[in-house]
Amino acid sequence: MTWTELVMAAAPTRAERPAVSDVRTGEVLSYATFVKRVTRGAAGLRRRGLGYGERVIVNVPPGATLPVAIHAVAWAGGVAVLAASGSARMMITQRHYDPAAAQVEQVYSFLPVEGAEPFSELLDERGVEFGPLAGPALTFDGRRVFDHDELAGDLRRLAARVAIAKDDVLISAVNDPFRVLRVIDLAMMSGAHVVVAHEPSLVGCRVLAQERGANVVVAPYDLARRLLGSPALRVVDERTVVSSLGL
Repeated sequence: MTWTELVMAAAPTRAERPAVSDVRTGEVLSYATFVKRVTRGAAGLRRRGLGYGERVIVNVPPGATLPVAIHAVAWAGGVAVLAASGSARMMITQRHYDPAAAQVEQVYSFLPVEGAEPFSELLDERGVEFGPLAGPALTFDGRRVFDHDELAGDLRRLAARVAIAKDDVLISAVNDPFRVLRVIDLAMMSGAHVVVAHEPSLVGCRVLAQERGANVVVAPYDLARRLLGSPALRVVDERTVVSSLGL
């Protein structure tokens, strides 16, 4: 399986069950909706001229729309660039677009923003059935580019080290978009449910865990250390999800 196929693998059995809950916006993304938006968004990007290996700037905060934007670009054969600025022909954003910072020709936004088309306009009736088998897929610094094989292989190894079950509920108390994406990829590969916290704190994570029935939390070292004493809550240092990539 390719990288995005691994992330979508649980969708046939999880269907309308929640994949990602976004505390900041209140949006709940189901497994079925994720697959539809990724495959149809990829079709729309191709229809708009996205070429194989072409870079697309993705300026989307941690939450339910982040994996949709990243995997739509990757499934279309493009390279997702996690950044707020730079030069590319296309850009996907949540709500922010600064023409002085991002030199782009086409902008698609999940929320209304001047100068951008709605992301929903990309969603074709028929999605892309098969994504690329190999090739470049993702970069967060514009220099090191991760390819599909590397991301898929590392995700499998990460899943073996951090055992996540399909009935687990994870809290992502991570701020960095790339690390959040790794948490979401890991959880969705296993059929679990990720709750993406907004401005996570010690008290906030404990309250969120109780409200959502969470049993796993991924957090920065300082916060993870203080959460260790929480009963029935497995704590994972966020560095775990990127260490195998040499980050």
